[in-house]
Amino acid sequence: MIKHLPLIAPAALLVLAGCGQATAERAVPLPRAAQDVPAAPGLQHAVLAGGCFWGMEAVFEHVKGVRNVISGYAGGTADTANYGAVSTERTRHAEAIRITYDPRVVSYATLLRVYFSVAHDPTQVNRQGPDSGPSYRSAIFPQNAQQAAAARAYIAQISRAGAFPRPIATKIEQGRFFPAEAEHQDFFNRNPTHPYIVRWDKPKVAAFKAGFPTLAR
Repeated sequence: MIKHLPLIAPAALLVLAGCGQATAERAVPLPRAAQDVPAAPGLQHAVLAGGCFWGMEAVFEHVKGVRNVISGYAGGTADTANYGAVSTERTRHAEAIRITYDPRVVSYATLLRVYFSVAHDPTQVNRQGPDSGPSYRSAIFPQNAQQAAAARAYIAQISRAGAFPRPIATKIEQGRFFPAEAEHQDFFNRNPTHPYIVRWDKPKVAAFKAGFPTLAR
């Protein structure tokens, strides 16, 4: 879990992070969702988990119609919703993001398409990239019944389409969202040269912009 090793010497971090060179990533081509959540008045929320919240937050901050993205923890209880406890992998939380979006500009199913295509690898179980453990699982936390139905339908749709070489591991879960500490918010923009950001997250943002040019801002 590279990002949990702040005491490693800088030179060692560069080795672990591929000497600062971002690997090429591409958006997985996925079909548009056959089922979506009807647009409702006002802003809506989506809660998604897919590995380190730094990169997830960075990708969705670049999506048109997204007003705000907050990194946090979902699936556990309030008393252990903190970085130290969650990192023990015993709290049942997942690192997650809460997206505030305008459904008149971007739909819930479109957010799911980005989530599955480029924000993370939905076929990995309890890990993403260099990070392993249940807090890095792929999970969707629907905020209402319509979101739950749309998420299940899209997972079934892209599974039938054979979009991935392995089965989709993403689970539909219930649980509250708790914001993470201030140091984890907007981490990508505040730490553009951090070795983890350069190695793992900048390629995701670049892949999103290349794969979704009309959706990127």
